[in-house]
Amino acid sequence: MSQQIPRTYQPVLNLKRTEQAIKLVKDFFELNLSSELRLRRVTAPLFVEQGTGINDDLNGIERPASFPVKHLDGRRVEMVQSLAKWKRMALADYGLEPGYGIYTDMNAVRPDDTIDRIHSIYVDQWDWELSMDPAQRRLAFLKGIVSRIYAVLKRTEFVVWEYYPELEPVLPEAIYFIHSEELRRRFPDLSPKERENRIVREYGAVFLIGIGGELEDGTIHDGRAPDYDDWSTPAEYDGEKLPGLNGDILLWNPVLEEAFEISSMGIRVDREAMLRQLKIRGCDERSELFWHRRLLHGEYPQSVGGGIGQSRLCMYYLRKAHIGEVQSGLWPEETKNECRMRGIPLM
Repeated sequence: MSQQIPRTYQPVLNLKRTEQAIKLVKDFFELNLSSELRLRRVTAPLFVEQGTGINDDLNGIERPASFPVKHLDGRRVEMVQSLAKWKRMALADYGLEPGYGIYTDMNAVRPDDTIDRIHSIYVDQWDWELSMDPAQRRLAFLKGIVSRIYAVLKRTEFVVWEYYPELEPVLPEAIYFIHSEELRRRFPDLSPKERENRIVREYGAVFLIGIGGELEDGTIHDGRAPDYDDWSTPAEYDGEKLPGLNGDILLWNPVLEEAFEISSMGIRVDREAMLRQLKIRGCDERSELFWHRRLLHGEYPQSVGGGIGQSRLCMYYLRKAHIGEVQSGLWPEETKNECRMRGIPLM
């Protein structure tokens, strides 16, 4: 996939109007997400203590930024990479009943992330977690949550259009659901990213189910950590059992002309799923960590949760070609020079 800014691209909004529109998107989406899913805003950590298992290790290969704290006897802490596991612990501490949850502004540093037109080492997203009844561990329940989030996406798109008529709505009326195994069967000769582009170009908005579990040909669509999303439990899909109670929300990006991931989410692991997935990934030793022991002892509620990229959403709604147009970051000199020559302001 090319990471070049499209040659014909010119920003729709100037820098001042972009800043105003970012506030509109963030304020409206946050309020509506909170009311739609009954989520209470909570304060989240910027760093957590190393060796507790609380930090998200993403695909297991990314290094978290870490440093010793002088006045804590030199103990090392890590900048969060996401709050996937912290949120579930917070749900338990707040004692929220099924049907209620929490959300927070998550600001993370991922020093190993690619730096390109849609990635930065700074990650900002709404992290949310909803308590649920264990009997709701079904794909139908997850799809219902996805549809409610999509309704918020549609409402936000309309409000952006009301304030900025040049940013016309393009989202379809409904989001399309497909399992990664069905997608593989449709396009067996394509790479996972190419499959995403084909299906999302066709439908406009897609929830791709089953991210991290092994497909019939022995591959996985994309990596997932073994200790938060449940990607291994078989779920009923179109008359057959396929692995995965998680997925990604993908939108067709008309500026970049590619599938654009704006959310990763899923039903969280229970005791059996976590032990199974730790074994599959060859990291059984994690079961001895603080966070994992609490889950194994039954201290966490069953939950569903995910992250929704703030800069990604702003890029999408405001028709931006580079993430640096909606967040302040560090960019290669080549990128800065190209944007300067073409009149594309980077923050």
